[in-house]
Amino acid sequence: MRRWLPELAALPLLPWLIMQGLRTRRITPRLPEAVGPNTGVAQPPVANNDLSQAQQPILQLLTIGESPVAGVGVATHYEAITGQFATALASRLGRPVAWQAVGKNGATLHTAIKTLLPHITEKIAPQHVDVVLIAFGVNDSTAFRSRRRYANELKYLLRQLQQHLSPRLIVVAGVPPLHVFPALPQPLRYVLGLKAQELDGVAAKVVADLSHQMHITRVPTLKNMTDPAFMASDGYHPSAIGAAVWGRQLATAVAPQLKYRKPKVLPTETDTSMDAF
Repeated sequence: MRRWLPELAALPLLPWLIMQGLRTRRITPRLPEAVGPNTGVAQPPVANNDLSQAQQPILQLLTIGESPVAGVGVATHYEAITGQFATALASRLGRPVAWQAVGKNGATLHTAIKTLLPHITEKIAPQHVDVVLIAFGVNDSTAFRSRRRYANELKYLLRQLQQHLSPRLIVVAGVPPLHVFPALPQPLRYVLGLKAQELDGVAAKVVADLSHQMHITRVPTLKNMTDPAFMASDGYHPSAIGAAVWGRQLATAVAPQLKYRKPKVLPTETDTSMDAF
């Protein structure tokens, strides 16, 4: 019974929910995607004039996802989740992080597989990628995707990314908490929140199932998104402040898995090569 809770909650309210959804779509401001380059390099803070940090190998970060990755709600990609995550990682790891964002406003996992994945396999796969962040779930929630479909599409996307990019780590961001999005009226907010929580649980199981096949981790999304400063003017997308908080949360969770290590070098050795991880 609990498995079908979102559908059971939505069924008796369906006419009302449809009306609320149409009205919300009509009155919610349509914010553009971020402008400017979707690539950049985040430098670590240099403490005590120590330049050795900036000379460490660059960590290559790729993000793929829906509107937050596309930068909806902020001015530039530096302020969006990709730039913010890279900045927080550079600070915690003490090494530069080169980042690239591949996002599409309104994307579902199905959209990502059909339109974003081919771009990645054709254009980005020849490049070296250390970390991949994927961030989906909002549009799959509002589309009321079934558990099975969401799980199958997520597994397919993850396996394709692993096959074509061979990253050191894949990070799956938790599904955002739709139950606190101010742009959504009640009871639509409650029902979509239930669906988002359900798909978030599906993602957690998928990550657990694939953990023996690839280096993968899941980071739950912030739940305390009630601060208005965390949301953009449309009440639906993260603001630059919200993206910064989210980026720091992601970096705090995954940085310990990406710590830079220097190999032990014997006194007689002259080899100065370094291991990336």
